[in-house]
Amino acid sequence: MEAALQVAERSAGVFDPALGRLTDVWGLGPRRPDSPPDEAAIARALEVSGWRRLALDRAGEGVSARLRQPGGLWLDLSGVAKGYAADAVADLLARAGVAHALVEVGGECVGRGMRPDGDPWWVDLETPQGIALPPLRVALHQLAVATSGDYLRGAHTLDPRTGHVPHGAASAVSVLHPSCMMADAWASALGAVSLAEARELAVREGLAARLIARDGGEWLSPALSAML
Repeated sequence: MEAALQVAERSAGVFDPALGRLTDVWGLGPRRPDSPPDEAAIARALEVSGWRRLALDRAGEGVSARLRQPGGLWLDLSGVAKGYAADAVADLLARAGVAHALVEVGGECVGRGMRPDGDPWWVDLETPQGIALPPLRVALHQLAVATSGDYLRGAHTLDPRTGHVPHGAASAVSVLHPSCMMADAWASALGAVSLAEARELAVREGLAARLIARDGGEWLSPALSAML
């Protein structure tokens, strides 16, 4: 939650872990409605949603952390949970003495240490089917990568500002980061806005990001270009 709220603040709410009501009315959770929601249903969901309605009291000496909300708000951590899980498995292996591992959870990858042959863990960034781009292979040397997009499950990313699927968003977004949890959250954020907004946000935050447009165009952030 601390990481999710940090990215929510840095992205001005483009990433929002408190949109459970909204994703529910769109049928992106366990409930499957027969038709898309009308504007009134979207407005009602937005009224009781939003990360600014959450208050995180961090843990202190002798005090447990608490997350408070005013009531009626639902969390949706799907934009950060897989990355968190990948980090958790990698950390668990490290505590067990396994210093060299490649961990993958739902397409999100964490590379720790080296391969048995002394090479880093090489991973090809995901490219939507039908888009002709040369493979982009990255070395996950103490790095993680997360990819977000609608090319596998269809449109499932919402713009928290409008409550709708974003217009002009990238077909796929990949972000490299030392933390898979943060890579996952930022990939979700960049996929929730238009390509122009995503590029501006990636540059401002110094993110190593790759955006693939629906027409097959590719954009690499300055931070990612410097790594290649």
